[in-house]
Amino acid sequence: MANRLAAETSPYLLQHAENPVDWYPWGEEALGRARAEDLPILLSVGYSACHWCHVMERESFEDADTAAFMNANFVCIKVDREERPDVDAIYMEAVQAFTGQGGWPMTVFLDPDGVPFHGGTYFPPDTRSGMPSFRMVMEAVLEAYRGKRDEIRERAAATVGRLEALARVEPSEVPGAARLEGAMTALLSRADPTNGGFGSAPKFPPASALELILSRGAGGGRGGLEHVERTLDAMLAGGIYDQLGGGFARYSVDSAWLVPHFEKMLYDNGLLARAYLHGYQVLGHARYRRVCEETLDWLLREMRGPEGGFYSAYDADSEGEEGKFYVWTPAEIRAVLAGDGAGPATTGGRADPEAILAYYGVTEAGNFEGKNILHLAAGAAAAPPPGLDAARAALLAARAQRVPPGLDDKRLSSWNALAIAALADAGAALGRPDYLEAAATCAEFVLDSMRDADGHLLRTYKDGRAHLNAYLEDHAFLVEALLVLYEAGFDPRWFTAARDLAETMIERFGDEERGGFFSTSADHESLIARRKEVGDHPIPAGQSAAALGLLRLAALSGERAFADRAVGVLALFGEPAVTHPDSFAHLLRALDFHLAQTREVALVGGDLATLERVVRAAFRPNLVLAGGPAGAVEPPLLDARTEIGGEPAAYVCEGFSCNLPVTDPAALERELADARPQPQPQG
Repeated sequence: MANRLAAETSPYLLQHAENPVDWYPWGEEALGRARAEDLPILLSVGYSACHWCHVMERESFEDADTAAFMNANFVCIKVDREERPDVDAIYMEAVQAFTGQGGWPMTVFLDPDGVPFHGGTYFPPDTRSGMPSFRMVMEAVLEAYRGKRDEIRERAAATVGRLEALARVEPSEVPGAARLEGAMTALLSRADPTNGGFGSAPKFPPASALELILSRGAGGGRGGLEHVERTLDAMLAGGIYDQLGGGFARYSVDSAWLVPHFEKMLYDNGLLARAYLHGYQVLGHARYRRVCEETLDWLLREMRGPEGGFYSAYDADSEGEEGKFYVWTPAEIRAVLAGDGAGPATTGGRADPEAILAYYGVTEAGNFEGKNILHLAAGAAAAPPPGLDAARAALLAARAQRVPPGLDDKRLSSWNALAIAALADAGAALGRPDYLEAAATCAEFVLDSMRDADGHLLRTYKDGRAHLNAYLEDHAFLVEALLVLYEAGFDPRWFTAARDLAETMIERFGDEERGGFFSTSADHESLIARRKEVGDHPIPAGQSAAALGLLRLAALSGERAFADRAVGVLALFGEPAVTHPDSFAHLLRALDFHLAQTREVALVGGDLATLERVVRAAFRPNLVLAGGPAGAVEPPLLDARTEIGGEPAAYVCEGFSCNLPVTDPAALERELADARPQPQPQG
């Protein structure tokens, strides 16, 4: 019989709807029962693509005896961390404080008021490798709850205070250019000079750090661009990249990016597609453009819902085995390429199967549990063997006949915003109108279908139902995405939507006392702490995205109030950002934009294509771009701009003081190359 999760939309919660555990979703029904019956709460947090979440479900939550013990002694709550990042963040910080580490599945024990007093991650069904069994942990928790209530109550206030600490940070002076330079040096000191990335295994793709270094270009610190190249090459050559279908897995369990944790997340791929696009623009390697396009093509092919929104993730497991969908034996590949296996032969027999095996590093011994994760054995720059494209197509077609990993088909506002930004950016830079169309369609879906009756943004959508209050990251990522979409095609409705959303974000999330933004809105349900989340790895924090988006919006609109709000974020968290740059790369990107000589470029006229090509020919991270016909007033950067002699004109400005307009593309290129435009009064 289904439990209380059967009515939920989260695929992760629905996976547990048939468990014998009497699961509740997070909410007042569960919390009220805990208070009324004075029962401790067992909170289990995970997500649909999490391998060890599935393991713990099979071992414990599907076991009748374990479920009976849970039901008799706890109020059991199951949370999807992707739908409820507010709940996840609170209790993850608590678990990290209790144990020194965190991860999913996360198991936390709370008092009836929701205050955590014990927790951990995965617990096995039996004692193993020095880990207590799940039953032993639950029994010990019950003993403490019944015998040490006074001690638990005394600790509760300190626990809540610790969880609220970031919300009480006071502003200080915004770091200057010298501190930012020092932060870049410190960031690169953690670089892996052999395999790229930062630190040791497990390795997560450092998209925000790569974007920061690329944004600063040759000024990003000694060896910065070389390290970006090393990292982009290592990831695209590794097993973390799907060599057949495109797209990246969530992280690598080793330091060389070979063995992935096979789940594929929308957010990683939106961020990494842009990192490879910008790497192509700065470093010029065609292989980076290829990876960008293959990743976005995968999104459009496999991750796009019928309404134009994007699904959240593919699972790591298929048929109960991690990675089974993706790995190969030499015999399987030879059979496909010979035409007598599960897929078609390559046309004309041009692909030598042995050359394909060598190119992808496939051996009889294998590199993953006796099978092979495909990777570029000779490195990212190795010349492909003849017939590779046909061989890839055949192998991909054969793989499609396998049982696929589970799909998490909910749409999240913030992750869809990352996809919008990637598609719009690449569409404009690479001349891909299909990407621009997909970005616009997705933006329309989010703005039209993921709002409540009051027009407020919602977090999640599935099967025609959108619900749950959106968070700061949903608003902030979408502001950034809508600005990128506006700059990509000059449709003023996207600028207007970005400005309206930014004003809503300030009103509902802004901290009027100390500055910065809370992660939940003022009208959000009451939790034990209202927090300000920070940290930009593996994805940017809403706080950081809000700062950069508001700075870009201020440059396009001329509205200083947006910039002031962004500077408020930098005043709160700029100091920890320059001290711990590996954790705050996107916030440092906002600081760099704030300190830089930001350009505002307005293109005015009918056919702007020639002037657009000049602006888009390079990666210009500290430039905002507006375009439209003479007489356009939105965004305000276009106001009162005119054509010159009947020709489309470009105005290069800084702080809304502009050079004399130019109509010649070569002159525009020279102006963009100058260190600083010379202000001229404009009537």
